[in-house]
Amino acid sequence: MAGLDAEERFELIKRNTQEIVREDELKNLLKKNKEPVVYWGTSVTGKPSIAYLFPLLKLSDFVKAGFKVKVLLADLHGALDRTPWPVLEHRYDYYKEAITLMFKIIGTDLKKIEFVKGSEFQLKPEYSYDVLKLASMCSIRDCKKAASEVVKFGDNPHLGGLIYPIMQAIDEVYLDADVQYGGLDQRKILMFARENLPRIGYDRRVEVMTPMIPGLIGKKMSSSDEKSKIDLTDDDKTVREKINKADCVEGNPDNGIMAFLKYVIMVMKEDKKEKFLVERDEKYGGNVEYGDHKEIEKDFVSRKLHPQDLKLAVAKEINKMLEKADKKKLDKLAQKAY
Repeated sequence: MAGLDAEERFELIKRNTQEIVREDELKNLLKKNKEPVVYWGTSVTGKPSIAYLFPLLKLSDFVKAGFKVKVLLADLHGALDRTPWPVLEHRYDYYKEAITLMFKIIGTDLKKIEFVKGSEFQLKPEYSYDVLKLASMCSIRDCKKAASEVVKFGDNPHLGGLIYPIMQAIDEVYLDADVQYGGLDQRKILMFARENLPRIGYDRRVEVMTPMIPGLIGKKMSSSDEKSKIDLTDDDKTVREKINKADCVEGNPDNGIMAFLKYVIMVMKEDKKEKFLVERDEKYGGNVEYGDHKEIEKDFVSRKLHPQDLKLAVAKEINKMLEKADKKKLDKLAQKAY
């Protein structure tokens, strides 16, 4: 989006965010810098589902706002969070292919996206020096608290999980990032970075967070629960079955279907100036089109829109997105990675 002023760029970045720390710092950055750098990292653990479309849509907003976007595929962070070392390279390959595909579904300019492999800079001596330096200043309690929403600790935490937030903070420096973006589950780590980077002589970065999308079943999407998420390799029938079984109580908008509609489908529709179509038999009111999420939610809450009709329409939209997926290639990569 050429020609946007600083305020328009700010509003684009703020869209669908939960929190920005801090907004005044972001506004100053946009006034001073025509092409700042934002980084978003994901550790190579469970299979990325279509829920990843939400953070990638936000990265697409950053691209439109004139940012250089760095996607950190954090292989070493994956190992620190219990991914077996022998499959790290294969997990990296799967993540890169899956995320590239989702950017294509969105229509993001891939020339504006730089993929970075964590181990390519995290094993350098100067990076290790900074990790040890910060580790000497942070307590076990601080590190565990920072990573508690992200890392699987269990009753007997592994040391790797405590190093995780230290590395994520220092990543901001070595990726030359002005902004780090993450989900709200990352908040404690992002605040850990702001608090601790100045202790070793580095500037604080702006931290941008978006809400967490609930799973199809239950409140939280789980990479280990196939029923709670839709995989990129799911066929039409599987998508329809999963959506059909998803939690979606009539009149109650607090569910994964409505969240995916709000944060993914309707964002894409609105950006392309398209309508969301719900097909219905004439005896149930006939077909209806929606221009924004608020209209859908209003009809759903007032029970003018039945969950089953909504589910059929959502399943159709998802299957349309997944038509672009090279499922054979993804399956081949997944066999080695998982």
